[in-house]
Amino acid sequence: MLETGHKPIIARPSGNLRGRIEVPGDKSISHRALMLSAIALGESCISGLLASEDVVNTRRAMAALGARISAQADGTCRVRGTGVGGLRQPDAEVDFGNSGTGVRLAAGLMATTPISVRLTGDASLCKRPMDRIINPLQQMGARFEPAASSRLPLTLHGARHAVPITYALPVASAQVKSAVLLAGLNTPGITTVIETHATRDHTERMLTAFGADISHTDRAGQRHISVSGHVELTACDIAVPGDPSSAAFAIVAALITEGSDITIDNVLLNPTRTGLFETLIEMGADLSISDKRTAGGEDVGTVTARASRLRGVSVPAGRAPSMIDEYPVLAVAAAFAEGSTHMAGLAELRVKESDRLNAVLAGLRQNGIAARAGDDWLEVDGGPVPGGGVVETHLDHRIAMAFCVLGLGARNAVTVDDGKIIATSFPEFAGLMAGLGAEFIDADGVS
Repeated sequence: MLETGHKPIIARPSGNLRGRIEVPGDKSISHRALMLSAIALGESCISGLLASEDVVNTRRAMAALGARISAQADGTCRVRGTGVGGLRQPDAEVDFGNSGTGVRLAAGLMATTPISVRLTGDASLCKRPMDRIINPLQQMGARFEPAASSRLPLTLHGARHAVPITYALPVASAQVKSAVLLAGLNTPGITTVIETHATRDHTERMLTAFGADISHTDRAGQRHISVSGHVELTACDIAVPGDPSSAAFAIVAALITEGSDITIDNVLLNPTRTGLFETLIEMGADLSISDKRTAGGEDVGTVTARASRLRGVSVPAGRAPSMIDEYPVLAVAAAFAEGSTHMAGLAELRVKESDRLNAVLAGLRQNGIAARAGDDWLEVDGGPVPGGGVVETHLDHRIAMAFCVLGLGARNAVTVDDGKIIATSFPEFAGLMAGLGAEFIDADGVS
């Protein structure tokens, strides 16, 4: 059933996707570039910033908190920061739209500054748990109202006398790690986060680029990341590489459509983000990486994907942190593989923009694909994909894009109930895919 207000998009069977593209800037790095620039001394210049709704909301939030931000004619963004601890009281509530990364990291920035801010978001974000950041930030001196709630909207009261903490992550979460480290910037002494499973390390890399006093050590299988407080950050220029989570959709589309051969330039290859590439290669994907280099402290390169005969594999739970956003499109690849693919360690998918595990399972079944799921696992049986179903996105951009990809390789067209939500992370998606040869039809019959 199609909900009123949604704008469906139909993906028709395709083939022979070809071309060379660049995907938009990485969303995780874009959020962090805006936030650290907003509290650095001087003016930073950001190029390649993702122009999605999520990032636009973070930009607006940083401006409301006192940063001076301007877009340039050449596409760059200039940010003059407030200095560590210099965020100001905003004039109104701060709305982060659909972005869990934006609100959780920004809460860390604000938690140790004596301001009060009402935080809110869209219907999807207001269902997502915030207790994972509330708990450590309260230990550092912040308060949240209403006290009994772990959902937005919430009012954050930043600490007047912040205290450093040592915090062991209860779940592998780069968002929680980053929130605590960012809060530690305006806290006397040393704040430490301990993680058992490596999570994406963009915050640590970027803090180093801005001149923070940050260190990490490995002890007994755990990583201790520490930041010294009350050290001023210095403005710097940042070039945001292409988002591997966005590249994933084009890559899988090429693998599952006959005769396809695509190349994507300037893709982020940070080792904490390449779990999908590793898994696809294990499945037999004709996937190659060239022109590897370092830019702005991050590994980048060129990825080429060609139509491939995939086989089912077992994906270990330990790989989940390096590809947590890519499981919806991996499930699509699994549907076209020979045999079954088992994916473990997926509990975190239940608290994303939607319950992604249930959303993926339902979308697969709607399109004639046999699949099963438990609390933290998914198993997909591959083979010919009938398609022809209608997929509910539940306001989740990655569900929308994953099943658009499914429709390109299925026997029959697939209808996604809401194409508008894609703009939260990848507004160029339909246009870039159409340029490669994909056929999408929107609700008005326009391809």
